[in-house]
Amino acid sequence: MAEMQHVVKVEEGRPAADGRPSVGPTYRSAFARDGFPAPVDGLDSCYDIFRMAVEKYPNNRMLGHRETVDGKAGAYVWRTYKEVFDIANKIGNSIRSCGLTKGSRCGIYGANSPEWIITMEACNAHGVYCVPLYDTLGAGAIEFILCHAEVEIAFAEEKKVAELLKTFPKSTEFLKTIVSFGKVTQEQKEEVSKYGLSIYSWDEFISLAGDQEFDLPVNRRTDTCTIMYTSGTTGDPKGVLISNASIICLIAGVDRLLNSVNERLEETDVYMSYLPLAHIFDRVVEELFMFHGASIGFWRGDVKLLVEDIGTLKPTILCAVPRVLDRIFSGLQAKISAGGFIKSTMFNLAYKFKQFRMMRGAKHNEAAAICDKVVFSKVKEGLGGNVRVILSGAAPLATHVEEYLRVVTCAHVLQGYGLTETCAGSFVSLPNQMSMIGTVGPPVPNIDARLESVPDMNYDALASTPRGEICIKGETLFSGYYRREDLTEEVLVDGWFHTGDIGEWQPDGSMKIIDRKKNIFKLSQGEYVAVENLENIYGVVSAIDSIWVYGNSFESFLVAVVNPNKEALESWAEGNGISGDFEALCENPKAKEYILGELSKTGKEKKLKGFEFIRAVHLDPVPFDMERDLITPTYKRKRPQLLKYYQGAIDNMYKSAK
Repeated sequence: MAEMQHVVKVEEGRPAADGRPSVGPTYRSAFARDGFPAPVDGLDSCYDIFRMAVEKYPNNRMLGHRETVDGKAGAYVWRTYKEVFDIANKIGNSIRSCGLTKGSRCGIYGANSPEWIITMEACNAHGVYCVPLYDTLGAGAIEFILCHAEVEIAFAEEKKVAELLKTFPKSTEFLKTIVSFGKVTQEQKEEVSKYGLSIYSWDEFISLAGDQEFDLPVNRRTDTCTIMYTSGTTGDPKGVLISNASIICLIAGVDRLLNSVNERLEETDVYMSYLPLAHIFDRVVEELFMFHGASIGFWRGDVKLLVEDIGTLKPTILCAVPRVLDRIFSGLQAKISAGGFIKSTMFNLAYKFKQFRMMRGAKHNEAAAICDKVVFSKVKEGLGGNVRVILSGAAPLATHVEEYLRVVTCAHVLQGYGLTETCAGSFVSLPNQMSMIGTVGPPVPNIDARLESVPDMNYDALASTPRGEICIKGETLFSGYYRREDLTEEVLVDGWFHTGDIGEWQPDGSMKIIDRKKNIFKLSQGEYVAVENLENIYGVVSAIDSIWVYGNSFESFLVAVVNPNKEALESWAEGNGISGDFEALCENPKAKEYILGELSKTGKEKKLKGFEFIRAVHLDPVPFDMERDLITPTYKRKRPQLLKYYQGAIDNMYKSAK
């Protein structure tokens, strides 16, 4: 490959040997040409990030939330760094007074809130491992984590306390104390005392230690800071051990990146906290904000009110998952088409002009100043008016949505890629590089990356277009899976973490995720099907919201379960004189034919092979959801569970399509 401008090569590739596949060259960010950035002096743990911010910015606004007055949400109410420090100090002493010491485990369960962060910092101060428990894992998983991590104290949002009690008696082997972020009922006190445990309201717990002061232990870089359980698409959740060093090195790298593209974080920046703190993506971004003495405002916990919360908080940086950005995109589309001819014609003209200029290399804020002022400023105002960077992660963002938002939001829209095991951001696209749309950009300047060939799937890391499994090496990597050395050894080989994702280097040094290593099966005629790749291709069909493609080695063709797009299906029905509500349409054989036709059109356009076409569909009006355990909290499909749930529909499709 010609010189890739955004990366530098640090090691040549090597051919296959000793039963190990070939690997491509090792690259790192061009911003780390002269070495990786060193963390700040005196910064040895996550607690130091907070402590130094309190020393440097004691009176800056740190944590904000909306108070409800007479059933209406009011303005944001703020606590300063010093105020938060004082509460965290008391909570830390109370945790210690319950008998926990460095290396003990503390669970935190509930939606993001100031109390969540305060508890986390109390744990950080005393070297107690913070173990987030998150909602969407369900009661079975909560019980599993409490027992697996031997959690001794658990903090929970008021309405989650009942869920914690459902894990009794099993969890009580280790669990001795429960703290509510709010109040505690008399019934809960009685229930808990039956098992010999203690339960406290937040206010009671703050003063539990009285005047006792416990000395802080020495926190080292190599110490574990948090155990994050990831929702496996198979098997039990895995506890990912994240050290202080991982988070500190990640912050140093992301900071170098932001400074290199002139988007440095300032203490005046404001962040909207709504993506779960139990996931690494939000956790490290909030650490980065604290490192700069910036402000974090919390949402009210209702996705329908999110845009209103954003409008009130007026954040400068917005992190999002594709599902949220898709919602913003559809909302904008609907508003424009409802605005009558002038507005939508004007909008579309402005869009085409600005998009053309940006494609030719103009920066988003210089491409079409007049269009921004007259047309796109309304979109910007809808997000509070101050957003300058929108960062998307956790799952692939559709290319048309990414391009659209880059043009209309008057902000940089950057797509990142990382895993809990790599401490989140490992790759992120760069501002004003339209060629990076549809990619996750080059590596962040704190890791080395290379591709490893996957011969079974015909991916060759040494080919002229290098493709293979993405492997990552660096200080940000996790220390292993808690009490699962067997799983750790499978993915960490010679210091290289094997992600399980298939990537393709682009000529400019960005990475494009094209497939997933494990989701591959053979059809009865011996053809390999890379199902994730097909779902990405069929996923762009506008008549559908979501698709799960299925096949197995006893059948010769593929079938799919589809969540149709309600508007698209209803307008098709209207145009074809077919009556019935959305549920009835999903049962209608003609509707199935229509959806199959749309899928086939895309299959032909993308020149798919005959066996990659879908031969039968089942339409489910209810989107794949976590309630039925069909997807993980980051919206990845749980294939074994989908199969179990839709087994009847699958059998019928194979019967009727033959």
